[in-house]
Amino acid sequence: MATSWHRRHVLSLADFTAEEFNTVLQSANSFREVLTRRTKKVPTLQARVVANLFFESSTRTRNSFELAAKRLSADILNFSPGTSALSKGETILDTAKTFWAMGADFMVVRHRESGVPQAIAAEMDQLGGQVGILNAGDGCHEHPSQGLLDLFTLCTLLDPERPRLELLAGKKIAIVGDLLHSRVARSNLWSFKAAGADVHLAGPPTLLPQEFQQYGAQLHWQLEPALDQADFVMTLRLQKERMSQHLIPSLREYHQQFGLTTERLKGCQPHVKVLHPGPVNRGVEISSELMDDPRLSLISQQVTNGVAVRMALLYLMSGGGKG
Repeated sequence: MATSWHRRHVLSLADFTAEEFNTVLQSANSFREVLTRRTKKVPTLQARVVANLFFESSTRTRNSFELAAKRLSADILNFSPGTSALSKGETILDTAKTFWAMGADFMVVRHRESGVPQAIAAEMDQLGGQVGILNAGDGCHEHPSQGLLDLFTLCTLLDPERPRLELLAGKKIAIVGDLLHSRVARSNLWSFKAAGADVHLAGPPTLLPQEFQQYGAQLHWQLEPALDQADFVMTLRLQKERMSQHLIPSLREYHQQFGLTTERLKGCQPHVKVLHPGPVNRGVEISSELMDDPRLSLISQQVTNGVAVRMALLYLMSGGGKG
């Protein structure tokens, strides 16, 4: 698995090169094989410390990173804002410096405000340490590991033995829903465009502003044109907790216009597959029937692949990818 990797931090996919995307895909594929063994642990990060600094609630991402670290034999420190010194007035950067002083080698950071992982990374660099910062989702900015696991899910579907970026060249990928608030969509846009995919975005105008044209994707304010002959469709959760105003008339009307159903996929390619980063609002962005259909849904594979991809990132950031 010796490859070229020089990143200490993974904060965004915007500046990833094709080689870096492929390095993650190849490494994750090796770790996916490890996870099928009877003994699923490897000593790669033995005696290294991974601190999970989740200032925002999470189920999938937090547990996925924790399991990935455990599979690599790392020691784990978990942070919970409700029982931390933040409630006593401690700043976020002071919290990070506390974990640095405890000997953390990696910090996995999630925060409701954009830019917090970047600020912590800058602080760690200023301290002169070798701490790697991994963005686990910041505000409406990015969610790099989710973008990478979605990329890995599609590429392994197309070639289980040798997943690589070029497999998505020319494939039509539709991303549907709350683009305005989605950090997942932004990370996926960077990876899918780097692969040469034909990316289409669909949602109501209030959730898909004109500015998204700068990402090089085609915009649709109706669902059908985006789904037409699509190879893959990703639907996004309506992030009601981030909406400060009424951006949709009702959940029922949203589902009628933009909710994915088996019937609506008939305009896609016969081999179409559906993704959702979770958590899912059943009956809103996707029907329960479609979500639970193993012929069409890749949602369970996304969750499984998340552990392998996050193992790969921690491995590469530890210096394991320097060849």
